[in-house]
Amino acid sequence: MERLRYQLKSLEKIPVKVWKSSVDGCQHVARSIALAIRQKQQEGEKIVLGLATGSSPIQVYHELVRLHKEEGLSFQNVVTFNLDEYYPLQPDAPQSYVRFMHDYLFDHVDIKPENIHIPDGTIPMDKVESYCAAYEKEIDARGGLDIQLLGIGRTGHIGFNEPGSWEHSETRLVRLDAITRKDALKDFPHEEDVPYRAITMGIKSIMKAKTIYLLGWGEHKAAVLKRAIEGPVTASVPSTFLQKHPNVKAHLDQSAASELARFQSPWLIGMCNWDEDLICQAVIWLSQKLNKPILKLTDEDYAENSLSDLIIEEDSAYNINIRIFNRLQHTITGWPGGKPNADDTTRPERAKPARKRVVIFSPHPDDDVISMGGTFLRLVDQGHEVHVAYQTSGNIAVHDHDARRFIEFLQETVKNGDSEKVAEMQAHYQNMIDFLDQKDSGQEDNGEIRRIKGLIRRGEARAAARFTGLDDKHIHFLDMPFYETGSPRKKPLGDDDIDVVAELLEKIKPHQVYGAGDLADPHGTHRVCIEAIFGAFEKLKSQSWVKDCWLWLYRGAWHEWPVHEIEMAVPLSPAELRKKRQAIFMHQSQKDRPPFPGTDEREFWQRAEDRNQATAKAYRSLGLAEYEAMETFRRWKFEE
Repeated sequence: MERLRYQLKSLEKIPVKVWKSSVDGCQHVARSIALAIRQKQQEGEKIVLGLATGSSPIQVYHELVRLHKEEGLSFQNVVTFNLDEYYPLQPDAPQSYVRFMHDYLFDHVDIKPENIHIPDGTIPMDKVESYCAAYEKEIDARGGLDIQLLGIGRTGHIGFNEPGSWEHSETRLVRLDAITRKDALKDFPHEEDVPYRAITMGIKSIMKAKTIYLLGWGEHKAAVLKRAIEGPVTASVPSTFLQKHPNVKAHLDQSAASELARFQSPWLIGMCNWDEDLICQAVIWLSQKLNKPILKLTDEDYAENSLSDLIIEEDSAYNINIRIFNRLQHTITGWPGGKPNADDTTRPERAKPARKRVVIFSPHPDDDVISMGGTFLRLVDQGHEVHVAYQTSGNIAVHDHDARRFIEFLQETVKNGDSEKVAEMQAHYQNMIDFLDQKDSGQEDNGEIRRIKGLIRRGEARAAARFTGLDDKHIHFLDMPFYETGSPRKKPLGDDDIDVVAELLEKIKPHQVYGAGDLADPHGTHRVCIEAIFGAFEKLKSQSWVKDCWLWLYRGAWHEWPVHEIEMAVPLSPAELRKKRQAIFMHQSQKDRPPFPGTDEREFWQRAEDRNQATAKAYRSLGLAEYEAMETFRRWKFEE
């Protein structure tokens, strides 16, 4: 065990704490900050906090606000310095970090306005250099940063210190990397609206902090966190400079930590406590590394790739290979709702009841067909009572020109009839068109425009669901309240969100539920939606039907399940894959390029098909049957 700890330490050059969920990690960090604030208060001193923006620290700020409101945490002695700000950008712009900090923290606590410092995105260019020098001096004059919160960008940047930033850099104006600007698209209406520059604290500025908390949540951060924590120190990944800090700790959730060696390939670091899941992971890893089907792996293959302990402790390669091959074979089923009158001992789903009540939850109005459209079709075709529930309206993901086209259509429909009524309706629709014409870049839609955009998404969702064979009474729109802000920045999950999900489940009493486990969604909507489902199950757990209800998690819009985590794989024929594509095409407003496409340049139907086909190819390379494509699922077990 001591040897393993040493080897882990030698690989992880930044101390890491892995949390079951981002909420747990953020609450811990918030409580650590609160303790430091209170300790300074007892000593009659101020505390200086370096604060970050972006999605990573939001839950930290939520918890700090709760501690202020419910447990009396005061911010009277708190001085803050923010890491960065876009340049140029007005402080009242929806995307500004001034607005972000006030929305999520400052407006909800008793911090003194004069103690808030955020880089000014309106400084004239010829005064930026002197302004940055003064910002740096002000930090030093306040005694330096006691605690610095950090997120991490896909380029490995901290603050806006992009690849190539030097170790001794201080507060300055920088040019943003193309990848960083693409990631920022989720907050801006168009790519051309994303600023090319930003003012940021430098690496040296950050490294002077007495304590640093590096936050990382979600699978989309896993690859860069591996480089930051285990890789060599290099200016090409600026976050690696944190390895030199004497008091830094990374707080990650399980998804963000998934590519660290201790999770990805722990057998390369030392002795393992082998269970069936880890054995499956190791055998698949070995098969893929050697490009050999599982049943062809030999004792020598295991021994030469750091898996000799597995052979010694468990069994021969021959027996292990057969066991894992059969395990994977048993995940494959053409009957996602269970095969009637069949022995279900080794099948992923139960045979009874033969006709199940099924609820498919879709975070956005198109995730159902993108991620599990083929399975959706199978469930309906095989006679199950299928319901689809669209958790959010998706209204911010509609282009203004699509909304205008819809409004103009409505104008045309009211040309005939009572002249007074026609004039009133025409004026109403014209006001909406005028709003769109006069709308500033980044301006939030008003309620009427959001309603129109929501109706567009509803119509598309209905069309896709009907295409799979559902009638309207099996299509549900939940419009969860957390989403309805008119902005990419959402409210935290609330009891009212959980209640609307629980109400539907209680009404249907399903045997089978599908939810989005695709937590790599960069907008965070998938995460909130699945947490609402978990919350609903927790609320309803005393009801008898819940004990017979299985929850399957799908992915596909952003990432796919790794093979060793798959518990149900539904094969799709070429014809079924084409039909799935047709269902996705029903979402016309999301065709070509939706307003918030994320970092993947492909259209959603292309992403889905490529991932489904890649999964089938992965199964085939392991020596299993050859299919055109596969949709995959992992079961969430309530007792966990």
